[in-house]
Amino acid sequence: MTVRKAILAGSWYPATAAECRSQIEDFIQEHSNDFSGENRSYMAGVVPHAGWYFSGSIACNVIKNLAAGPQPDVVVLFGMHLHSGSSNYIMKEGFWETPLGEIGIHSELAHELEKKFPFVVETPRRFVQDNTLEVQLPFIKHFMKDVKIVPMGVPPTLASLELAAFVSKKSKEMGLSIKIIGSTDLTHYGDNYRFQPKGSGPEALEWVKMENDARLIEKIMAMDPEGILKEAREHQNACCAGAVASAVKASMELGADTAHKLAYATSHDKNPGDSFVGYAGVLFS
Repeated sequence: MTVRKAILAGSWYPATAAECRSQIEDFIQEHSNDFSGENRSYMAGVVPHAGWYFSGSIACNVIKNLAAGPQPDVVVLFGMHLHSGSSNYIMKEGFWETPLGEIGIHSELAHELEKKFPFVVETPRRFVQDNTLEVQLPFIKHFMKDVKIVPMGVPPTLASLELAAFVSKKSKEMGLSIKIIGSTDLTHYGDNYRFQPKGSGPEALEWVKMENDARLIEKIMAMDPEGILKEAREHQNACCAGAVASAVKASMELGADTAHKLAYATSHDKNPGDSFVGYAGVLFS
């Protein structure tokens, strides 16, 4: 049995099962009033991917809501920090370690995708160290204990939208129930990220929250995959635009037509400073 190690356990998120469960319970309480009383079946979600301290509560509650109802056969994850010239990435066999237990890869679906599209194939021993996917896995394992995953890296291109639509179509053909997750953070602002068009201080923070991030969230809420790619390219307000655009496209192919904003925050909320990152949680039904 080949298992990809949980490289970020103990740094980006807790190292033990007990610590993960305790933190997840705290996260649930933090958003206990969000979507309370709603009886929806969500098909997909957008999650942030900083360390749990900064954005874990948002990601946790998106995945909690996504998991409500019958457990799916597969969770398809789109992520990775890629540019328009990057390749697609996929892990198509084996398991991925989490503190809560291993998560298996749905190799049948992964192999079907590889037949249709070019991928750099990662293995449990040969892979790009990546936070965008790994930090979500304990949440998936906690809320969907026996589900399998297909983790992918997709660049911010129109070709990724074709791949995303095919994922949903092929899943239907195979008789699989799936949920979709797109992993992205929003504006990376400040000297740490070499992006500060509005200088520093309160005015810069307000611009990121009310204008730059708001524009990208507007495209997500409008379920406009092409607009998401264009917006991120022109305004640097999504670090994984291919992932979020692909999640929206795949959800639309599944029949989703409505976006629901769960939460928005920035790292400045936890660690005030002139360099900070935006986070959003969105669900689709």
